[in-house]
Amino acid sequence: QLQLVESGGGLVQPGGSLRLSCAASGFTLDNYAIAWFRQAPGKEREGVSCISSSGGSTNYADSVKGRFTISRDKAKNTMYLQMNRPKPEDTDVYYCAAVRFGGCAPSIGIQPYDNWGQGTQVTVSS
Repeated sequence: QLQLVESGGGLVQPGGSLRLSCAASGFTLDNYAIAWFRQAPGKEREGVSCISSSGGSTNYADSVKGRFTISRDKAKNTMYLQMNRPKPEDTDVYYCAAVRFGGCAPSIGIQPYDNWGQGTQVTVSS
């Protein structure tokens, strides 16, 4: 069974840092396009970042460019979202996602992804 299990969420101060982890089981994450999304209450889920299965393409939402970094650790079969200098507006529930041999479009749409984590709350506040 394919599963994505998230961890690392919590409270972080503005200007601090936080790293979200998403451990994959039942499949090799390296063969999947991966992405991070976030969703506020009553809002649509929006793409934060993605990387293609080949690793050749990456994209970030304009709001997080230069601050967040998506990565994949093959040995640990885990994906990460490094959040540097978070802002209060980054407060959301964050979800990891993956799709086999997928790409990474600039829009970072949710439609191609068929494997999802359960979500983890990130709160940015002083």
